[in-house]
Amino acid sequence: MSKRTATTSRNGASAQKAAAVENKPAFSVLREHAEQQFSHELAELTKHDTRQRPPNWKLSPWAVAVYLLGGKLDNGFEISPKYIGARRVIEIAIATLATDRALLLLGVPGTAKTWVSEHLAAAISGDSTLLIQGTAGTSEEQIRYGWNYARLLAEGPSQAALVPSPLMYAMSEGKIARVEEMTRIPSDVQDSLITILSEKTLPIPELNTEIQAVKGFNVIATSNDRDRGVNELSSALKRRYNTVVLPLPATPEEEVDIVQRRVSSLGQALELPAEAPALREIQRVVTVFRELRSGVTQDGSAKLKSPSATLSTAEVISVVTHGLSLAAHFGDGTLRAHDLAAGIMGAIVKDPVQDKAIWQEYLETVVKERDGWSDLYRACKEMMG
Repeated sequence: MSKRTATTSRNGASAQKAAAVENKPAFSVLREHAEQQFSHELAELTKHDTRQRPPNWKLSPWAVAVYLLGGKLDNGFEISPKYIGARRVIEIAIATLATDRALLLLGVPGTAKTWVSEHLAAAISGDSTLLIQGTAGTSEEQIRYGWNYARLLAEGPSQAALVPSPLMYAMSEGKIARVEEMTRIPSDVQDSLITILSEKTLPIPELNTEIQAVKGFNVIATSNDRDRGVNELSSALKRRYNTVVLPLPATPEEEVDIVQRRVSSLGQALELPAEAPALREIQRVVTVFRELRSGVTQDGSAKLKSPSATLSTAEVISVVTHGLSLAAHFGDGTLRAHDLAAGIMGAIVKDPVQDKAIWQEYLETVVKERDGWSDLYRACKEMMG
């Protein structure tokens, strides 16, 4: 169990102790960390990984790539793909982390930046929990270190009064730290990373000392294209990162595959008592989102207006999962058009005036005229009121 995961149980200390021995929570958690959910795959890869590993890495770069992209080991054990897309993108990301350069994953919202960063940290360090979530309120203390103010007032600055950040802990243990949504963090706080990334040192002037990074330490940051104007990264900070762009799925088939896998995984985790969604329903939602996202119909016959929403693969997964929940709890367990209509409209119509008009036009000119889509048209029109 991670040092940052608290275990509680109705049965008290005995259940906690048993859970600690098994390295599992005392009860079923809503979402396991990557290293817990895929522990069997990581263990199997560790046993069969004979290639050279960088200092403090749990797996070799080759094995990390197999874990992310999927594959079959020599003994026939199947590793499930965590990322479906260009292999070279993942290889570049892994190779970056094997150097002294930090990694910046860039892309529009919903392109699996957080998902990839979590799995990279899990495979490399065996710990994906060393996370700093970037927000407008993120402070320099959360990046560097803080203080236990009761001890600070009573004893003055001391090692015992110091509260390490996840980044500081990663430096001292030689692990991967994750910084989410870099452009949400105020610019002056962002720049507190410059010394850490360039000198691999975290000064602690109050104690006249410093923390030097142990081999294996590195940083994975994420940022999305839509937020570039919020708090743009300084040139000095950008130079400390190797930037890898995670694109949207290249083909409808690739996107459908991603959605099928993630919806199946989420359905099991949430214990939804519904049938697996029919391929046809997933294909229709993917088609709607891809067409509105690109501004053109799939056959290229008509141009379309694009709504303000991102309409990424993540939104498709959310819409299908929401539809499964409706089908399970208020239907017969089979996903149908009327279960999807509310989720589709909610994802597309963010602006009640402009987006609603775009969605209405798409329904009348595309969905209504498409063979076999009459049920989806009726369900969406009913939701429109």
